Amino acid sequence: MTEGALNPIVAFFVGIGAFAIGLFATVGRVTIFAFRTIVRALAPPYYPIRLLEQLMLIGWFSLPVVGLTALFTGAALAQQIYVGGSRLNAQSAVPAIVVIGIVRELGPVLVGLMVAGRVSSSMAAELGTMRVTEQLDALATLRTDPYRFLIAPRLFASVIALPLLVLIANAVGIFGGYLLAVYKLGFKATSYLETSREFLEGNDLIMSLVKAAVFGFFVALMGCYHGFRSEGGAAGVGKATTNAVVSALVLILLANLLITIMAFG
Repeated sequence: MTEGALNPIVAFFVGIGAFAIGLFATVGRVTIFAFRTIVRALAPPYYPIRLLEQLMLIGWFSLPVVGLTALFTGAALAQQIYVGGSRLNAQSAVPAIVVIGIVRELGPVLVGLMVAGRVSSSMAAELGTMRVTEQLDALATLRTDPYRFLIAPRLFASVIALPLLVLIANAVGIFGGYLLAVYKLGFKATSYLETSREFLEGNDLIMSLVKAAVFGFFVALMGCYHGFRSEGGAAGVGKATTNAVVSALVLILLANLLITIMAFG
């Protein structure tokens, strides 16, 4: 092969190598960022008021979108299962599949995705603006650790709020499936509820909450990390916001797959 023919091949592998190096470097920086936040958060001073503020922002103000998403998803899931099950004369499986699907997968994943779109972007934009306007430097000048004051409350609040939101989403999603099954598909309310209780296991709830806590960690971590490292003015803040949401979504889906494999593999 001529040198000209080799150049595209070399460039291809150089690009792959550069991507791999960049990926490992980013993972290392994120890991150090998370470790530094957790270590510094364990030492005083503590900021409980900041934690409560973030719990309200992440948890309470996410309830409407989480509730509506869960309600409509539960109803749509019941309809789809009924239509598919009717081909196999398995319509009676609707309540079992709805409760298992909501609790194991759809509840935590949908909450994670919805909150990531809302919270990761907000955190990245807020912290990014503070970075480019030198407010973070001002905090350091005042001997206020930004990791303790800004990052830790967001991280811990997200880990606490997501499981609570998932519990609510699970209940609302199952209720949405119940409403459609009883009032449109003709299921008896008592038999639907009995079947749902029969197939709902404690391990499913535990796995759902574990997923929620992990997702909450990634939601806040990505928002804070990209916002904290923002640079380049308004354009840099916009880029940090986009990167925060995209990386949080990818990590949520990857973590969901890994937890599911470990739990049922």
